[in-house]
Amino acid sequence: MNFLKLRYCWFVFCLMPAIIFAQNNRPNIIFILTDDQRWNALGMAGNNIIITPQMDALAKTGTYFKNAFSTTPICAASRASILTGLYERTHGYTFQKPKLQQPYAEIMYPKILKDNGYYVGFYGKLGVTMDTPSQYFNKSEFYDRGASPNKAGYFYKKIGDDSVHLTRYSGYQALEFIKSAPSDQPFCLSISFSAPHGHDESLEQYFWQEKSDSLYKKISIPAPILGDSSYFNRLPKEVRAGFNRTRWKWRFDTPEKYQNMVKGYYRMITEIDNEIGLIRKQIKEKGIEDNTIIIVMSDNGYFLGDRQLADKWLMYDASIRVPLIIYDPRIARPFSIDAMALNIDISSTILGLAGIQAPKNYQGINLMPFLKNGNIKASRESILIEHLWKLPAIPSSEGIRTNEWKYFHYKYIKAPEELYNLKKDPLEKHNLAGLPKYAKILSSLRKKLKESILKYDAEKLCPDDKFIENQ
Repeated sequence: MNFLKLRYCWFVFCLMPAIIFAQNNRPNIIFILTDDQRWNALGMAGNNIIITPQMDALAKTGTYFKNAFSTTPICAASRASILTGLYERTHGYTFQKPKLQQPYAEIMYPKILKDNGYYVGFYGKLGVTMDTPSQYFNKSEFYDRGASPNKAGYFYKKIGDDSVHLTRYSGYQALEFIKSAPSDQPFCLSISFSAPHGHDESLEQYFWQEKSDSLYKKISIPAPILGDSSYFNRLPKEVRAGFNRTRWKWRFDTPEKYQNMVKGYYRMITEIDNEIGLIRKQIKEKGIEDNTIIIVMSDNGYFLGDRQLADKWLMYDASIRVPLIIYDPRIARPFSIDAMALNIDISSTILGLAGIQAPKNYQGINLMPFLKNGNIKASRESILIEHLWKLPAIPSSEGIRTNEWKYFHYKYIKAPEELYNLKKDPLEKHNLAGLPKYAKILSSLRKKLKESILKYDAEKLCPDDKFIENQ
């Protein structure tokens, strides 16, 4: 424990400001996080049905990361990773953990920005339990879907006397923050939308605003490419009986339900896009559009009927791959980036954009070189992917992904290992793990996974809290 305390003190020391920048050199930063938006639920990703003109415009004039991933495809752990720049394996936070422990709260990007002179705001779904979270922000309000098992779960917040959708409420809070932000201080505003997450307690699942009723009505949504039962039958029995399948039955188990639910999901994303448009209009009216960076990302991917599943949690790309756009108006040339980018890169990148030295123990990288130079050679050859929550209905798994290969295994159940050649088989149809031809590749990736586990386990700042059993 003494070693851990000494190490913690050293990391806190490293948070001290490295350079003090004048206000005109320090950009404003708006970080927009969506909930369960899969990577191709975006026009820029080649989806010719969904309507996302604002996100597409940011991607076309900014930097679009085509291969962005959530290291842990579940909201609690992913959001903790975004805040701290650390893998789940290191920060130790997910569902059924008491809270994000203080050594990790001390290195969150909002705290570091606030300590370095930024005016910091947060509105929406924080998704992480911690001691007095409001202390890390100048302005904040934390909320998610309500307890009501119907429409009121998304329509309980008020603007004046009117109950409004959470997406509209979050957009309103963003506009008010921008209007009132001090002119002599740079700001960082994090807006965390609850949409397009389904409202699990309800029969209807997806709720949108009346203005969106006509959207997608005359469109026929194509069936999932991997919707055949053969893909479902290949899954471990624990996955076939788990929450991924349960929620598929809620949302996608008949053609009619699938059409209605996917259209609802798309409507909720389009409504977020509308709010981004209003935010951009507000920063223009305030005269700060030339010095305000906008980042758009999702906390994890989503099975939209793939493999006859819903939600996320598993190691397939549908679950871990997310949209990521960074629009910096100070950079004239747009780029589309091939390199893998991660949720744990957000904190390093935000601090880098603010001209602040990131903590030495951050495990993500600063993505600024890609913003400035495009497709430079990436230093990252592989990424760790993991889901460590000990819940039988969502079997834990962990793996390694490179540009060409993916390997993963389940942790607590007896199930075959899985190996995919992503260049030849991007949809991960053909598990190669049992073929002698690929034994050396399998062994190499097993070794790389073991090394990554040891590395990130060794970088903890304090011992993990235990899971709260039978919650």
